[in-house]
Amino acid sequence: MEKEPITVEGLKKLQNELDDLKNNKRPKVVAAIAEARAHGDLKENAEYHAAKEQQGHIEGRVLEINDIVARANVIDVTKIENNGKIIFGSTVTVKDLENKNKKSFKIVGKDEADIGKSLIYFKSPMGRALIGKSNKDLISFKTPSGEKNFEILKVEYI
Repeated sequence: MEKEPITVEGLKKLQNELDDLKNNKRPKVVAAIAEARAHGDLKENAEYHAAKEQQGHIEGRVLEINDIVARANVIDVTKIENNGKIIFGSTVTVKDLENKNKKSFKIVGKDEADIGKSLIYFKSPMGRALIGKSNKDLISFKTPSGEKNFEILKVEYI
């Protein structure tokens, strides 16, 4: 069972999702199954089959979250001295050398990654290129749309 790094925020988000699944969604789907059963013949009861399918999704996600939490290696970067190196959990501001745009990213685990929220997976091409680098370093990595080049402007442990 390999430990997976996760940020404090990522763990809280997963625990909140688990709480919602167990205390809100699970009871609602159980009630929906009971109501559908009361309608009679289960063979041709679409409500019953939909509720059972939803129950399967909920139970699968509960098991998945429990597994993630059990394997979690929680890393709180606010408690680590900032020596300027990019590590898991750090927030990095970079400048795209092609179009001069500045962007900030937080280096996170697999279950937290969401490029739309500027959360990048530490094992992604960009994540791998950033880890271990420092302020003013230049990085280069390949993407499906071609090679990308960035300059690191700021490293924060927030």
